[in-house]
Amino acid sequence: MRVGDILYLTGDVFTARDEAHRLMLARYGKREAMPFDPASMALFHCGPVVRKTDGDWKVIAAGPTTSIRMEPHEDRFLAAFGTKMIIGKGGMGSKTQAALKKHGAVYVHYTGGAGALAAKAIEWVTDVFWLEKLGMAEAVWVFQVRRFGPLYVTMDSAGGNIYTQLEKSVAENRAAIHARIDR
Repeated sequence: MRVGDILYLTGDVFTARDEAHRLMLARYGKREAMPFDPASMALFHCGPVVRKTDGDWKVIAAGPTTSIRMEPHEDRFLAAFGTKMIIGKGGMGSKTQAALKKHGAVYVHYTGGAGALAAKAIEWVTDVFWLEKLGMAEAVWVFQVRRFGPLYVTMDSAGGNIYTQLEKSVAENRAAIHARIDR
């Protein structure tokens, strides 16, 4: 997959925000087993709203959280767990970009503010880990999704990065505007 590709995901995803990243990396550092296989799923930067009804979990909303918050951990996370796709919003930094390239992974953008739409693509909650310890938003949720998206590849394993491309374009446009104003 390369920057600009648009896809819909069917399969398993797991959520992990700041606290889950720290907890999982600490467990990895202590050589403690994970209760699921992060390499077999996409990582979703999400703190879902979930309700238990008749013994089953129902996802009410599952919008992406701002991914840059995970920047201090993501390179080590990709190295430790072998995850190949990160779903989030807003992009990530240079450490993650280098890790995407090194580990053959991609970062895909999901529209912020569309948590109810995302919930419609979640067929069921497969499992939840560390709910009591981390709380609903920070717990690791495993979802089975069908046609989850659209997901837009914004950072790829070849070094492509839509955010740096946009920064360059904005700077060029700003310079052109200033040149016209200054005449």
